Amino acid sequence: MIKIGIIDDEMLARKVLEEYCSKIDNFELVLSTGNPLEFVNFIQQNEVDLIFLDIEMPELNGMEILRSMIRPPKVILTTAYSEYALESYDYGVVDYLVKPIKIERFLKAIHKVSASKVIEPKKNIGNEELQIKHDGMLVNISFKSILYIQSFGNYLKIFTDSRMYLISETLINITTLLPDNFQRTHKSYIANLNRVTKATRTDLLIDNNTIPVSSMYKVIVFEKLEGLSKI
Repeated sequence: MIKIGIIDDEMLARKVLEEYCSKIDNFELVLSTGNPLEFVNFIQQNEVDLIFLDIEMPELNGMEILRSMIRPPKVILTTAYSEYALESYDYGVVDYLVKPIKIERFLKAIHKVSASKVIEPKKNIGNEELQIKHDGMLVNISFKSILYIQSFGNYLKIFTDSRMYLISETLINITTLLPDNFQRTHKSYIANLNRVTKATRTDLLIDNNTIPVSSMYKVIVFEKLEGLSKI
């Protein structure tokens, strides 16, 4: 899990970020506070991987916090002002979000965090197959044959060219076993982007199957599709 801290003296701004963070897999919110001194005390005894840090705060502003930390976690600055943008990058800030923060801009920042390896990238797959346990037996499924994966209660449906497999697993766990061309598109779906034949702003078409793309994931989905020359 990626441990997240939010430091912002505006309650509404904190609530927005809390809501956004709650929709990201592997994010665990360990601190959300409007008191910068509470954060300073907290981080001395607790691990935090990524912080969303406001700049303009009473007692201690965000830039002062950055300057005071010898080995800070990764930082995404959040502010209503842009005057500190240039200085902030001297401290290894991942991104600089200007309020009000839209979900699309938030997701772009998260994508940068992933690229900076705070969120570990998917493991390199040493072969071309996914190994699952189906009906009590180990089965190897070619990645190329997988169309998409759908959450089904406490199970997953893996749709391939030839059949559907029902397994007891979660989307979060299976994501770590998939290569980079597989992407979460919705809270209930992972798509093989190499198999996409058509894309709209809300859906992907894979072998005559319509896969929904939610607002939470569409920025990342379409950036990856552009990289694959799919759109």
